[in-house]
Amino acid sequence: MFSLSRRHLLGAGPAALLGRVLPGFAQTSAPATRPVVVSSANGMRASAKAYEMIRGGADVLDAVIAGVNINEDDPEDSSVGYGGLPNEDGVVELDASVMHGPTRRAGAVASLRNIKNPSKVAKMLMDRTDHLLLVGEGALRFARAHGFPSENLLTEKSRIAWLTWKEGRNNFWGPGLAAADNLQTQSALPGASDEVLAWAREVAAHPPTGTINCLGVNDKGDLSGVTTTSGMAWKIAGRVGDSPIIGAGLFVDNEVGAAGSTGRGEENIKVAGAHTVVEAMRRGASPTDACLEALKRVSASYFGRRDKLDKFDISFYALNKKGEFGAAALWKASGPRSRRAQFCVCDARGSRLMDTAFLMER
Repeated sequence: MFSLSRRHLLGAGPAALLGRVLPGFAQTSAPATRPVVVSSANGMRASAKAYEMIRGGADVLDAVIAGVNINEDDPEDSSVGYGGLPNEDGVVELDASVMHGPTRRAGAVASLRNIKNPSKVAKMLMDRTDHLLLVGEGALRFARAHGFPSENLLTEKSRIAWLTWKEGRNNFWGPGLAAADNLQTQSALPGASDEVLAWAREVAAHPPTGTINCLGVNDKGDLSGVTTTSGMAWKIAGRVGDSPIIGAGLFVDNEVGAAGSTGRGEENIKVAGAHTVVEAMRRGASPTDACLEALKRVSASYFGRRDKLDKFDISFYALNKKGEFGAAALWKASGPRSRRAQFCVCDARGSRLMDTAFLMER
């Protein structure tokens, strides 16, 4: 099995590294076409909605926000918005960022409670103030002042998952690292089906990080992007990942391209991942190679040690001004059930899932 040395990680160019770890994987992105929308794999509906709006002449940022609002409003989507998995206190806290390429503006909110559409609040912040990031109580007050309704975001399904984690942890705390043998056998909670309980045990044993990233470009080459999330499940109250951090969870340069990320936010923040991807594209890298460049830096944070890197997943998504796109994941298969790492693309061929490139294979 292939292993990476620190010299290879820091010295090899993205194309050289891709050739090493992805024999046979096409190093060129899809032929340029516009408009295009790219998102994380959970964004099939979001990408289709955004693409439809862009084709109809809508502003790209308005389009991608409307797309992810589908996920934020869906109580069955536990990764974002209403129904998102809560923090360790059982409270849903949401993060989001937006960037508008043509005007070079951005906005973000973090640790926002009781408002199910943080992406809309981030856009309102961008439009109405000269601030870039609001957090916690300040973000909530701003949202309420601008007419966003307050509501309880914890659905019954997510509450059952939280109780399953809370009751089974045996005084163990460690989001993302909890082992299945720390979970007690759960008796049926009132109103919980066997299917919901099985799902609750899964997310309690393997806390997901959630998140949807959505990037778009119109036929003129104008770019925008949004990233929204409920964050890491069972996190410490107030924990903020990469999603609302401009340059980490999202970055857009209208002259070059756009990038975003899902997965372990702490690792992305350390390498300013989205900015790293866009800067690699500025130097001429394809979107796929640019994503792999950021992943090399993540791996270098642990000196290429597979035993450390095996404990988390992270993916990057990229779209350039020409309409070329790409994505790459740290691992070929992600998650406890070894799902293939994928991303969503919507263009004239329709909305579809594609396999990402990957840095390493388990």
